[in-house]
Amino acid sequence: MHNAALRQRDGAQARVTSEELLFDLVYAFAATQISHWLLDHLTLLGLAQTLVLWFAVWLGWQYTCWTTNWFDPQAPRIRGLLLAIMLLALGVASAIPGAFAERGLVFALCYAGLQVGRTVFLVWELGPGHALSANHRRILGWLLIAAVFWLAGGLADGGARLAWWALAVACEYFSPMTGFALPGLGRSRTSDWTIEGGHLAERCQSFVIVALGEALLSSAGVFSAAPHWDAPIVSALLATFVGTLALWWLYFGTSSHAATRAITASGDPGRMGASFHYIHALLIAGIIGCAVGNDLVLAHPHAAVGWPQGAVLLGGPALYLLGSAVYKHVVYGCMPTSHVAGALALLALGLAAPWVDVLVLGWLTTVLLLAVGAWELWRGEGRPAAASHADPD
Repeated sequence: MHNAALRQRDGAQARVTSEELLFDLVYAFAATQISHWLLDHLTLLGLAQTLVLWFAVWLGWQYTCWTTNWFDPQAPRIRGLLLAIMLLALGVASAIPGAFAERGLVFALCYAGLQVGRTVFLVWELGPGHALSANHRRILGWLLIAAVFWLAGGLADGGARLAWWALAVACEYFSPMTGFALPGLGRSRTSDWTIEGGHLAERCQSFVIVALGEALLSSAGVFSAAPHWDAPIVSALLATFVGTLALWWLYFGTSSHAATRAITASGDPGRMGASFHYIHALLIAGIIGCAVGNDLVLAHPHAAVGWPQGAVLLGGPALYLLGSAVYKHVVYGCMPTSHVAGALALLALGLAAPWVDVLVLGWLTTVLLLAVGAWELWRGEGRPAAASHADPD
């Protein structure tokens, strides 16, 4: 048997390769598709469907991210695998607009093929005796169970499709918490997940950049298509642009470098790496919600705020702040009260929503995000992780 094309661990941080960055471009498209889906389905059912679609997108990226942490993307076999995954991911992203209509089975086949096919290849690549083999066999077992649910949903209609796919998401999202435990195969320990922490942190950060970039490009697209660039539409662009910059600052201006140091220095980087992935699913979902809110502000700045518009405009930033608070708790060891207070203040703005238009509410959320960032900077929450176990606020 040939040697597995694993990354060489030489003590230095594994670099992110051009193959991985190319792979991320497909997920920039997927993030755009998710935000457009939510924008067109602002109902409770639409929100539930969006969450299932988002978790599918995130889990496909996450499992592949762990693959390129273990395996060298520039090895010919792994490069070929990554390109094949990209093609299937493109099929997943392209099918999103019709995932709960005529393209449900296409979505399910592409997604299940991506997850199962990648893992089958890796089990073969490792062979039976490698230290990572047992873990990948367990992963394959769970992905096969999830695949049954994905395909059942693709063949079903309406609420049944949503229920089947929710079960599939649960299998893939929660099984790592149990060490992919399966009868006869045992369970994995996080200490068995010999990841390179700095690389994993950088990959998570790259997806945040992808999501923020999607938000900016979406806003620019709506602004460009506006028939008249009058004062309200220019004000809307400023509100959405500054708000997106505030999201960027809250992540990259205060905690991203400390996160890399924290996961690298951890005694159990596998456990911390898993936590990063769980948390980033919420963080990036918040960014996508903010992107949808930005589109609403730019498209109809003087529209009244109904409950769907208010839920997106306030819920997206609130979810982001709560996800960011948990992220910084993992990094610094304590919860930043600035973020919790900001999330609560956003929810309180819901009381004012019936009395203002979409543009005013958009500016209020932007100002509040800036206030949280200023509070965080003033109280020194962005200091190095070594000094982070004091109260960050």
